[in-house]
Formats: sequence, structure tokens, C-alpha cells
Amino acid sequence: MKVMIFCHSLISDWNHGNAHFLRGIATELLQLGHELQIYEPANSWSYTHMVDEHGTEPVAAFHQSYPLLSSTRYERLDFASALKGADLILVHEWNDAELVRAIGEHRPPHCALLFHDTHHRSATCPQTMGALDLSGYDGVLAYGGVIRDLYLQHGWTDRAWTWHEAADTAHFTPLPPHGAPGDLVWIGNWGDEERTAELEEFFIRPVEQLGLHAAAYGVRYPQAAQTRLAQAGIEYRGWLPNFRVPEIFAQFKATLHIPRRPYATLLPGIPTIRPFEALACAIPLVCAPWSDSEGMFTPGKDFLMARDGSEMAAHLSMLFNNPGEARALAEHGLRTIRERHTCRHRVEELLKIHREITK
Repeated sequence: MKVMIFCHSLISDWNHGNAHFLRGIATELLQLGHELQIYEPANSWSYTHMVDEHGTEPVAAFHQSYPLLSSTRYERLDFASALKGADLILVHEWNDAELVRAIGEHRPPHCALLFHDTHHRSATCPQTMGALDLSGYDGVLAYGGVIRDLYLQHGWTDRAWTWHEAADTAHFTPLPPHGAPGDLVWIGNWGDEERTAELEEFFIRPVEQLGLHAAAYGVRYPQAAQTRLAQAGIEYRGWLPNFRVPEIFAQFKATLHIPRRPYATLLPGIPTIRPFEALACAIPLVCAPWSDSEGMFTPGKDFLMARDGSEMAAHLSMLFNNPGEARALAEHGLRTIRERHTCRHRVEELLKIHREITK
């Protein structure tokens, strides 16, 4: 089968978490023997920021880590030519609205065309998402049931499926510990004031209270945030290419998931991709509150959930003082990922949806 993916960027994950899952899906499609073409704009802000700040070394490192993957970076597209022969096309939501419309208009006959939504804008910016022309699409892949329902309730599409993100276990896997282990690592972006208070309560204050050796990775940390981390004794280490995350996890005893406020309050059931990746690397995980309303995990066995900062500190203290408990938590989480939440599982779901559309 010939599959095409249109995304913001495959090569760059600078402030662009959507690349994580798409890389895993692309890898699995190729390993199953499908033909794959991936398109990304030549001037995407993620790629541009990455190269402006870090040069081309991350580009070379990406290709070394994902030797099977490549993309066509375009400035303009001849859609009739580009889409020719496609059996399945995925158009990610972080694309220009005109491109979304044009692909629907030029879709080949007998081709399944799906819009892929992995963001909170359907809930927080409904006017933006509602303005997209999806009339030429067969439906929407939504990474949570609540987003799927929003598309159907608003009449933005006639058909929608829940298609959760998952771990790219070809790259996210447990690595042997090395070096003197740190205590706690947080990997995530600061940006947009969507979790500033939550980072203070669930990360910074517990580190101060327990006197932990901690580090933070990510982008869009304003100077005030960097100053606050330094006051707490947390080392801010800047941007980290996502494919290097497993080696960082191997240097720490635990990690955190602190969801952005829209996911915690408006979009229950959507953990975003970071917990999948952490569990796939078998590092003990403690989460700030989010509702697993779709029953993807078993809180308390796959990870610990902290209702407030005091409970976060208590959970972390327990893990650091009880290595057996920490190991059992990590092993259970890893088992859940491998049994239910890998990119291979999601590709199998995607192929089933394709058969449903084209039967």
C-alpha cells in the first residue's frame, strides 16, 4: 500500500511533540513493507528554530537515529502529481489550512484520506478548527475520545475514530544505567503559561523540599523560569532532541508527567505522548493529576498519581527509599506499553480503519 503523510515536520521535534509519534508510525509502516512518502514544508518554524539555534548537527543526528526515514521538504506542491497513486493519506492538523483544503480537493479516487488531530485546539480554539475544510476527507483520527466527540458534535466531520498516541519502542526502550544517577528529571517545554503553576507545585517545590539532584530539559523557558529553577537547585539543560531521551532517562531514578492545563481540565483521557515514552524506557513515573477516563493504564501500578505537591513529594520520597517498589512500578508500566501501546499497535488500528473506509 502507498501511504502519504503531510506533517509540520518529521525531522525537527523542536517544540514539536507531534514528530515523536509520527516517526514511530512511519517506521512501523516501512517495516511492514508499505511504501511511504512524507511531506513537510521547507520553512516550518520548528525546523527553522532548530537549525537557527543548533545548526545542522541535529539534522544529521536524526538521520543517523532513523535511517529508514526521509521526507520531502517542499515550498510549493503540484497536488495532482504529488498525490498520484496514494492508497492512504494522513494530513496532520498542524498544517496550513489551504494545504488541508487542497489535499481534499485533489485526493485520488479510491484513496482513503484522514485528518489527524493531536492537539487541544478543538477544545480551546474551536473557531480555528471549525474553519478547516474537511469536506473531501473520509474522517478524523483524534488522539482521544473527547476530541473525536467534539468533531462529531460540531459537525466538522461525519466520521471520526479515536487513535491514541503510543511509544515508538524501536527507539524508546530501557537502557542500562550509567554514571552516578541523578534523582529526578523533567523533560518538557515551559511555554505559554499553560502549566507554570503546576510546574512550581509538582516539580520545583518537591525538589526543594526533598533536596533532590534534578534537571530539566525543554524550550521556551523564559529568564524568570530559568532563575526559579536555579534557585531550587535544578539544572536547566535546554533543548534535547527527542531520540536522545532514553539515554537521559537511564541517568535518573524517576521522571514526572505534568500535563498542560487544557489536557488536565478540558480533555480527560489524553495523556499526551510523554508518559508512553517514559514507561517504554522503564523509568518510574509520577504524574500530576489527569483523568485516565479511557482506561489506558492502571494508576498505582503503571505510574503513581499525585493529587498535590505534598503527595508528589511523598511519592518521590517513597520511590527513592524503596528501590524494589520503584522497580516493580517501572516493570509494570513497561509491560503495559509493550502489550497495548506501541506504534505497531497503532499501525494495526490504522490499517483496520483503512479497510473499514475502503471496503
